[in-house]
Amino acid sequence: MNKTHTYDLTVKWTGNKGHGTFDSRLYGRDHKISGKNKPDILGSSDSSFRGDKTKYNPEELLLAALSSCHMLWYLDLCADAGVVVVDYTDNASGIMEEKPDRSGRFTEVTLKPVVTVSEAFMVEKANELHTKARELCFIANSVNFQVKHKPTCIVL
Repeated sequence: MNKTHTYDLTVKWTGNKGHGTFDSRLYGRDHKISGKNKPDILGSSDSSFRGDKTKYNPEELLLAALSSCHMLWYLDLCADAGVVVVDYTDNASGIMEEKPDRSGRFTEVTLKPVVTVSEAFMVEKANELHTKARELCFIANSVNFQVKHKPTCIVL
């Protein structure tokens, strides 16, 4: 039997500058993402869409969700396989295509994890486990675009 998990959070628009959405040039795209017993995340739209470039935008948060989901699965698989990871950094990137009607979609995301393992004999298995992590990642399984992986493995 499949398990069901439910997630809740609140997104509140904080960009009303006194005129509401009377004119698209007069309101802010700022918002706050809140969850019970968690710190707030301040967000906005991409600066290309009149947003605040000092805050995370939804596109970056999607990229972060894909990257962190892959990492968490990967680390778990490594632990089960006896691969000792001592450092993990992913400099992920994504491509979003905007259409003339202002709609858009991601066409691909590339995860570029740099994994450091404690012993040279672990490198081959460490590299293989990215495939399994990709297959198991909840977020990657929920998107309709390609999630690529270009891992690098180094030895401590």
